[in-house]
Amino acid sequence: MRVLHLSSGNLYGGVETLLVTLARLRHLCPQMEPHFALAFEGRLSKELRAAGVAVHMLGAARTSRPWTIWRARRRLSELLRQQSFDVAVCHMAWPMAMFGKTAAGRGCKLAFWAHDVLTGRHWLERWARRVTPDAVIVNSRFTANSVLQFYPDARRSVIHYPLEMRAAGPERLHRAAVRRELSVADDTAVIIQVSRMQPWKGHALHLKALSHLKAASNKKWVCWMAGGAQRPEEEKYLRNLRQMVVQFGIDDHVRFLEQRSDVPRLLAAADIFCQPNRNPEPFGIVFIEALNAGLPVVATAMGAAPEIIDENCGLLTPPDDPAALAASLQRCVESGHWRQTLGRNGPARARALCDPATQLTFVENFLHSLLPSA
Repeated sequence: MRVLHLSSGNLYGGVETLLVTLARLRHLCPQMEPHFALAFEGRLSKELRAAGVAVHMLGAARTSRPWTIWRARRRLSELLRQQSFDVAVCHMAWPMAMFGKTAAGRGCKLAFWAHDVLTGRHWLERWARRVTPDAVIVNSRFTANSVLQFYPDARRSVIHYPLEMRAAGPERLHRAAVRRELSVADDTAVIIQVSRMQPWKGHALHLKALSHLKAASNKKWVCWMAGGAQRPEEEKYLRNLRQMVVQFGIDDHVRFLEQRSDVPRLLAAADIFCQPNRNPEPFGIVFIEALNAGLPVVATAMGAAPEIIDENCGLLTPPDDPAALAASLQRCVESGHWRQTLGRNGPARARALCDPATQLTFVENFLHSLLPSA
């Protein structure tokens, strides 16, 4: 089964991590041959090519320039004419709006992979809603609730992301080296957040909790904020966060690491993962990555987080409650034995949810069921 994955390609986050995983781990499900069609060159296209898969560039399509959309659609139509694909999968509303109708009109089955909650409030979602897919894959039960109302007639399946489960041992060998690079002593507890620089990811709430932690904890701790600004509004947000650090008097505890390509090394060198979302997380790939790295996860009890994190591997705190968040972080910082107990349970939890061979088989079976031969 030949599958063409359609995405924008100009950003890099959870969706792009999934696409690269589909490329790198395709040998785990040889019945499904992945191809990729992107509008923009960037980190995603480079990593896909490095993985050895076919990447088809459709050209930069911008809604402010309708002719670029028409041109990209013509290129997609020509690609579908020249090569035979069984299923085209649109990832997010943008490629569904731009290319969904073109893909469906060329005879292959059309699937939509829902990576976020669909509300219909954004004009792109309303545009995407005009095209009805044959099937929808959703990344969590939380996301599925919105899709049911958005595409009521499409077949649906909840499939957690297949994720590459790195062995913690090799990365742990670099723990001391990473800490030396970032000037962190062995007896210091490292709290880490890895996410896009967007307000709903909860950086500001995290910093407020850290200001409480500074006053309450007697143990040494630092916080690494990994993730760089990719848009002008994110640059402004990052500047505001830096000002908050100074305002709260925690500038000697918090370090912004900007965009990083060595997240597994950073996780291996950290002790606690914290991402206190202010809006619901549709799934949270980084939660799985942190669990697999053996870190206890502290997160907000909303969205898909309760589907991932339980009392055996982390702590869930009430939304928008910096004092409760600080209390959870303090417990992790001050009890090394307790956080290590939670951390030991993380890899098994991550594999139970996102084992790549298992999840890729789920994806292949679901997409194959759309074909006439099925």
